Amino acid sequence: MAKAGDAAAGQGKAAACGACHGMDGNSSDAQYPKLAGQHESYIVRQLTHFKAGQRQNPIMMGMAAPLSEQDMHDLGAYFASKQSLPGVADAALVSQGEQLFRQGDADRGIPACMACHSIDGRGNPGAGYPQLTSQHAQYVEKTLKAWHDGTTWGDDAQAKIMPAIAQKLDDKDIAALASYIEGLHVADGAAAKPATP
Repeated sequence: MAKAGDAAAGQGKAAACGACHGMDGNSSDAQYPKLAGQHESYIVRQLTHFKAGQRQNPIMMGMAAPLSEQDMHDLGAYFASKQSLPGVADAALVSQGEQLFRQGDADRGIPACMACHSIDGRGNPGAGYPQLTSQHAQYVEKTLKAWHDGTTWGDDAQAKIMPAIAQKLDDKDIAALASYIEGLHVADGAAAKPATP
């Protein structure tokens, strides 16, 4: 059984991750998610799903295949120790994105994103809900669309939560949420607010 991750050991193991995700977990290419600040447990869960083929991505399946459980924990600890760099939200989308993130849409059965991912988007590691703060809008949009269209990242109850919610979102909802999430960050210890141009 693996012990808690060691960030120092994870730093050495993360060299291969850096090409896509950035050496500090802040990817410069918006098609690859930022891992900086993501919870160790969430990273371990996703790597486990890639290794088992429950989450489909040819690159990540190959990268996860040789990893031991301890490697996964060490990588998770390393990226969890990093700070995600803030992004910028499209000012035209902030209002709709904020509405969905903070209040949801009860008439359409859409819960507020912050109910699981927290008011500032930092997630809930105990419940296994990932950090969303500052994530690339392009990545969030692609992921929400995939879930909307029926993709799942596993077959357990937790893996079925987001596809069921995403199916209730339309393209405008998805674009607004993705943009809002990219701009969501905590500045100087204040409440999280989306950065606008």
